[in-house]
Amino acid sequence: MTNLVEFRDVWRHFGEREVLRGLSFAVRPGEVYALLGRNGEGKTTALRILLGFLGAHAGEARLLGEPCEALPLAVRGRVGYVSEGHRLYGEMRVSEAVRFERDTRPGFDASAATQELARLALDPAARILNLSRGQRAQLALVLACAGAPEVLVFDDPAMGLDVVMRRELLESLIALLAERGTAVLFSTHILHDVERLADRVGILKDGALLVDAPLDVLKRRIQKRQCVPVNGAPPALEGLLRARRLDGGYELTLLDLDPAREATLRAGSRHLSDPLTPDLEELFLDLTSGPESAR
Repeated sequence: MTNLVEFRDVWRHFGEREVLRGLSFAVRPGEVYALLGRNGEGKTTALRILLGFLGAHAGEARLLGEPCEALPLAVRGRVGYVSEGHRLYGEMRVSEAVRFERDTRPGFDASAATQELARLALDPAARILNLSRGQRAQLALVLACAGAPEVLVFDDPAMGLDVVMRRELLESLIALLAERGTAVLFSTHILHDVERLADRVGILKDGALLVDAPLDVLKRRIQKRQCVPVNGAPPALEGLLRARRLDGGYELTLLDLDPAREATLRAGSRHLSDPLTPDLEELFLDLTSGPESAR
């Protein structure tokens, strides 16, 4: 299957600060890929390189098979993009925004956009500057999808929205994606949303990927256990991602714990809890927080 999005050993610096260090991953048709990381880890830089807004200093990014440094207009017309803050022309009315997109984007389906906006109860006569943040997010999403893009790129689309608005936005996105085999690449700080949407997760740390894996695989391979060690120190165990001190013991985050290593863990523990599957937020914190994190 052809990759619609590709990063091949991409490096990018700003002055002496390296923001991306050998970033490599791909997104296939129909796949929803969440690119995660703390502030300043390079998520937005990666998306800007993909869209051709910024050049890589080494390596290559490709979008729909074309080098991102010189994307043809025909390729750009096959891509939908929703930026952080949902940048739209505030003085336009909703209906004017639809006509503007129709006149500037080949293949834009104004009728489908109008129907979707009616389903969302967005008033076509309303000025965009008078819409709520949630309504602007919905409008930006509808406009991005009405061109039937083969790739959708989102940079923190739900940032600043409350829980109800985020849920409405996600439900709109899920409904639109269900109809197509669109490849989606998005970054977000709201990890609960990722668990509802993403097929695959990449976690950026220091400009490189710590994780690039399907979400269900991560949950299957990683577990948390609480233990009280016999000698008071956390076990030196292969696959130990993090040992967080608790009262009287440790909370362990473990990767691929096989029967032999579990036996070693039990032999060195006065108490060992049953395994628990961490949610994505716990896993993200374990991998990206503090000196105890796995690298």
